Amino acid sequence: MTHYAYGRELRLLTPSHFDSVFSNPPVKAVTAQITMLAVPNHLSNPRIGVTVSKKRAKTAVQRNRIKRQIRETFRLRQHKIPNFDIVVIAKSGIVDLNNSELSNTLNYLWRKLAKRCEQYQSH
Repeated sequence: MTHYAYGRELRLLTPSHFDSVFSNPPVKAVTAQITMLAVPNHLSNPRIGVTVSKKRAKTAVQRNRIKRQIRETFRLRQHKIPNFDIVVIAKSGIVDLNNSELSNTLNYLWRKLAKRCEQYQSH
């Protein structure tokens, strides 16, 4: 049975974890509203970090809604993603997406990122 938890082991927790992804990400997936950066990790699962700045989403309600959607789509797709550390960055216009548009965009990006990560690993 597949386990769909979103525990501590699935998150990037420290600034050094984020810095390792930002320094030189070999895999990227991008839309107008969201950028995903990924680097291989040596763990048995992918990990995710989320950044939504006040410049992109003014209110805490908006930022929390966006982060919740990102975490939820990751939680449901984590088993289809190779073992990479991933940082999801919100860009301008993300607050204009309603929940279903945001979810569709994220699902598209997860598929794209998973495919690119697998291609990267096979090289």
